[in-house]
Amino acid sequence: MIAAERTTLILLAAGRSERFGDLDKLTQDFLGQPLAFHVVTTLEAVPFHDRIVVQSGTHLDFTTRGFRTIHNDRPEIGMSNSVRLGVEAARATGAEAVLITLADMPSVTAAHIYRLLDAADGPDAVVASSDGVKPCPPALFGADRFDALLSLHGDEGARAMIAGGKHIIAPAHELLDIDRPEDLVRLRAPH
Repeated sequence: MIAAERTTLILLAAGRSERFGDLDKLTQDFLGQPLAFHVVTTLEAVPFHDRIVVQSGTHLDFTTRGFRTIHNDRPEIGMSNSVRLGVEAARATGAEAVLITLADMPSVTAAHIYRLLDAADGPDAVVASSDGVKPCPPALFGADRFDALLSLHGDEGARAMIAGGKHIIAPAHELLDIDRPEDLVRLRAPH
């Protein structure tokens, strides 16, 4: 187990949202608040060492929600740049692990985040989420994995590292990633 108090939360909010169209998907209303603030609200009570958001095109103010903001000036080079920026900032504060999550995953639960933390078994840990088929964020990386995260390139992010890590199953609806307008329509539909 790696304690939340020794883990930095890195929220990635710098994607170009090309599949969503011209709208800033992170600002789209869902249950009365911007889509991106759902994961922020869900994780407010988790006592992370630090909270960092890496953003580019959105105008949401994450600082009012307790995050340090890092601007990604080059989102076009892929998710790996956002990961690098977040990990560099986390390393500078002495974090023993980072938990990387996406701002467009509004249904992630705090209980699931605690399961990821509980499954981490040391500084070389890689613990990812999974719907039982495919591993995905949120994902936790111990400090011994920071160099590998800093060497990533392109839009793959940490996909290969996640694939080789430990996987914690969550219901598919909790791991829904809003990429297209129809994903948001599906999220808003009554169950």
